[in-house]
Amino acid sequence: MSLLFIFIFGLIIGSFLNCLVWRLYKEESLLGRSYCPHCRQLINWYDNVPILSFILLRGRCRHCRKKISWQYPALEFITGLLFVLAFIKNLGGWATFSGFGPLDLMLQINSNHFYLSLIRDYFIIAVMLIVLIYDLRWYLISNLIIVPAALVIFGLNLFLGFSWYSSLLFAIISSSFFLLQFIITKRRGIGEGDIWLGFLLGLIFPQLSLWWLMIVVAYLLGSLVGLILMTSGRKKWSSKLPLGVFLAAATIFVLLYGQVIVSRYLAWLA
Repeated sequence: MSLLFIFIFGLIIGSFLNCLVWRLYKEESLLGRSYCPHCRQLINWYDNVPILSFILLRGRCRHCRKKISWQYPALEFITGLLFVLAFIKNLGGWATFSGFGPLDLMLQINSNHFYLSLIRDYFIIAVMLIVLIYDLRWYLISNLIIVPAALVIFGLNLFLGFSWYSSLLFAIISSSFFLLQFIITKRRGIGEGDIWLGFLLGLIFPQLSLWWLMIVVAYLLGSLVGLILMTSGRKKWSSKLPLGVFLAAATIFVLLYGQVIVSRYLAWLA
């Protein structure tokens, strides 16, 4: 029941993220009811239920019958799933969670550290999903998301016991890593937004092992997707790929599984 509740909560957040991404791009106020991007008719609450409304309406607007993008139910479902995985990760993983009884679960989550860590993970997931969708659709990374997110994560880091010095140092190093690429490639390799995103990623992973794993995963993922697109004829060697998409995806992956991967790797080395 706890996982079902968290999944539904994630669906609701995913629906909000869809609205947020669109209104950020259109530079519109976040206040007010949702509307159809085609006919601009206001959407009734019963047509705005995550996933269910999309299915009942058969993927079309009730008023103009134009198609609703698959982005909307997909982002809602992915957000719900990731929120569930983050909850289980903060409890110690599937093995720990499956062995919990109701009392064990209540005792485990009855701590400020658990809630702060979970809130941090949820916030990071939400921000990275916004970055992913925004960069995928428009090849842009909005500082209206990056700057406030950096401030929030820095504050949460302090509450969770991270060193402020270490957090800022990694943020600067991470940002400089992308700045160097920006200069070497003369703005052709990455965009300015990736530099600001790099600062945020340094705050998210103020540990060298996790930050480096995120970089490796992002660039491997980008190379693999680029190779597939080129061999299928959808991209050329001179084509650009939105780096923020792969950085965001890698960040979520490492956030959920990075510590386990690093621990097992170090144990293997030993």
